[in-house]
Amino acid sequence: MIGNRKNHLSFGGAIGLMFLMLGCALPVYNAYWPLFLLFFYILAPIPYCISRRVVDDTDSASNACKELAIFLTTGIVVSAFGLPVIFARAHVMAWGACALVLAGNIVIFATILGFFLVFGSNDDFSWQQW
Repeated sequence: MIGNRKNHLSFGGAIGLMFLMLGCALPVYNAYWPLFLLFFYILAPIPYCISRRVVDDTDSASNACKELAIFLTTGIVVSAFGLPVIFARAHVMAWGACALVLAGNIVIFATILGFFLVFGSNDDFSWQQW
């Protein structure tokens, strides 16, 4: 059951990266500036992962560290959606490439969210074991 979910998550990641590469490498667009979004994909889960290690989940009250991590993650995700639009408005990339990159962003961030929903619980198949 868990192995099947891993396959779905890896397929989602591959589809998202395919959209990103199509937005960069198609001969009509031929601009590789959107590859800077790979940094956002790497940075997005880091604040939440750090807060999960630092914070004890037994506390039912709101926790400032966890809220800060969610705030930083939200800022990273919003920046990842804003950068292609800024590139398109500055005529660095075409609007068609921007649409492909934004579609890739939706798929990649949905895959990251799915990873944390599937492996974020504290059961036997937790992502913390990795």
